[in-house]
Amino acid sequence: MDQVPTMAWLGLSVVVSFVVGWWLQKQRISRIMGDTQAEHDSLISDANREANNIRKSADLEAKDEIYRTRQKFEAETEATRREQAKRTEFLDQRDSSLNKKVTYVDHKEAKLEQREVDLREQAVKTETMQAELLAKMAAQEVQLESIAGMSADHARQMLMDRMISQARLSAAKSVQEIREEAERTSKRESQKILSQAIQRYAAEHVAESSVSVVDLPNDDMKGRIIGREGRNIRAFELATGVDVIIDDTPEAVIISGFDPVRREVACQSLQQLIRDGRIHPGRIEEVVQKTDAEMQERIRDFGEQACLELGLQNVNPKLHPYIGRLHYRTSYGQNLLLHSKEVAGVSAVIAAELGLDAKLARRCGFLHDIGKAADHEFDGPHAMIGGRILKKLGEHKFVINAVEGHHQDIEAESPYTFITAAADAVSASRPGARRESFDNYIKRLENLERIAESFDGVEKCYAIQAGREVRVLVNHDKVSDAEAVLMAEEISRRVEGELEYPGQIKVMVLRESRAVAYAR
Repeated sequence: MDQVPTMAWLGLSVVVSFVVGWWLQKQRISRIMGDTQAEHDSLISDANREANNIRKSADLEAKDEIYRTRQKFEAETEATRREQAKRTEFLDQRDSSLNKKVTYVDHKEAKLEQREVDLREQAVKTETMQAELLAKMAAQEVQLESIAGMSADHARQMLMDRMISQARLSAAKSVQEIREEAERTSKRESQKILSQAIQRYAAEHVAESSVSVVDLPNDDMKGRIIGREGRNIRAFELATGVDVIIDDTPEAVIISGFDPVRREVACQSLQQLIRDGRIHPGRIEEVVQKTDAEMQERIRDFGEQACLELGLQNVNPKLHPYIGRLHYRTSYGQNLLLHSKEVAGVSAVIAAELGLDAKLARRCGFLHDIGKAADHEFDGPHAMIGGRILKKLGEHKFVINAVEGHHQDIEAESPYTFITAAADAVSASRPGARRESFDNYIKRLENLERIAESFDGVEKCYAIQAGREVRVLVNHDKVSDAEAVLMAEEISRRVEGELEYPGQIKVMVLRESRAVAYAR
């Protein structure tokens, strides 16, 4: 019996626990649902506020865009209006100017018509006066014939014979005076013409060398240029025909070659390969071929541009490559294209001073060294090579003779040959125009001092001014003033006979007396 209430209470406890748990779970679910609904309402409210903000921002941006568009339209409209106003003002000024010109032309036409009428009246008066004058002259001739007892033809012949005799005598005297004057002034005038030509045409001179330096971005590029086992540098030298010197010079490579065209092609090709970064034998050959084609086109452009600068007309286009090559050729360090331009300018000035054709002289001077651009293609001196090229291309005979004879290889047929030779000598011998090698330069200075020191009484000798002046110090006890003058002449003659040099060398002999005393 005691177990029945215990079981009842136990069952009741379970039921009560279940009911309480169910109620608590229900309350928790209701609370969660409430929180979820509140969060949902909050999200919807935030979304509505954000949507309102976006709508307001869009409205503001739209208004700003409309405002900016309106401002831009108004600015463009204002600019168009101002431009239209300027154009209208310009047209009004133009119309006014045209009206003034029309008025001026009308006035001028009226004056011309009046002048034409006056000229007709003057012509009629002149014809009348001329007829009267002829009648009077005929009457005077009849009167003179009756007085002199001879006809007019006889008197005219006697007068003409006397005048001819006097004119011949006067002409002979004038010719003799002119000849004597010409002999006195010819040397002075020729020097004056040459000095004026040099002064009026002064060109720059650029000394070329046989090496070129290519800058590298870094020293690591040297290894890429050499390549594995040297295959890249061998391929480059074989394709370009130059020597590539890679030494300890930082970030630089030296390209050596006697042909300046090949050296320039090599420099540009190497620079292109460095920029490209792909350096291998196949790429090297491709870049060198492309650069060489561009170089040939550039050479033609140089020739054409040079002809345009000098105003040479009707130059055969086949001459342009030869002329352009002169830009990359040198003679004793003197750029041949600049030298040719200078000779052309000096020749034109000399011809103008002598009353000859300056354009023809300029053409002769400019083409005188054209053979040096093809001396590797033909045998013989460059003057004869140039003559053959110009004959083949149908050049003027005077130009051909000037080119072939500017070094006295053939006989001159026109004064333009002498002018070209003189201008060539002026350009080549100008101080600083040409450059000797260092060894030849030193040897020439040593020979100059050796010649001066070989004379008796010379104490010291110095070659100065790059070998264009030698100063000789003599012993005053052994050499007198008169002997010093003779020594200067003898030294100059020996220098002329034994040395080769550009321009002239000044020989200065210095003799001085020194008085020395000591105070004790």
